[in-house]
Amino acid sequence: MVNVVEDRRPQVRRTVIKTLVVLAGMCVFAFALVPLYDVFCQVTGLNGKTASSAQSLVHQEVDDERTVTMQFVTRGAAGLPWRLEVEERQIRVHPGQSAEVHFTFRNLGERSLVARAVPSVTPSPASLHLRKLVCFCFENQRLAAGESFTAPLVFQLTRDLPPEIKAVTLVYTLYPQENDTVTAAMPDDGKHIDAVATRRWADRSSGGET
Repeated sequence: MVNVVEDRRPQVRRTVIKTLVVLAGMCVFAFALVPLYDVFCQVTGLNGKTASSAQSLVHQEVDDERTVTMQFVTRGAAGLPWRLEVEERQIRVHPGQSAEVHFTFRNLGERSLVARAVPSVTPSPASLHLRKLVCFCFENQRLAAGESFTAPLVFQLTRDLPPEIKAVTLVYTLYPQENDTVTAAMPDDGKHIDAVATRRWADRSSGGET
């Protein structure tokens, strides 16, 4: 009887080891699932996710025969005393054309806070054809109590936007952030656009814009 038990110990040990390895693999997969899903959404446009860093301008002829309505919606998060406003709720653009719209952040609270404006696009397939050249959404924003500032969004709808898409809605939702690190992200191309955005950010940093 003792010999039978001893003979089964290696088998039991192997079974336990295999089980632990499988459990460890499941845990790793669970943690990796969220970033993998985000990457998948950015590549496919699922759920209207857009690029999280600046994109370069696509040099292509503007399609003057076609006009697309761009709509902008801003939302706040519960418990965050900020307001995000856009100067124009709706504009009309031609595919291939770059356009610029300005957004104003306001901290209505009584202390300094950090937040980020997270974008999403409707309909989802349009996110694959929306290129953000300059956007405040690439970085966290830190505002002191009562502070406000205006930042540009420079974007382009590419000519290969499906013809059945007549309107695109870009939604920015504010979310509080624990990390107050601010890292600027500028595109490699379209240097005339970069100069405008850099000048505005320089004005803000020096206190020239409130």
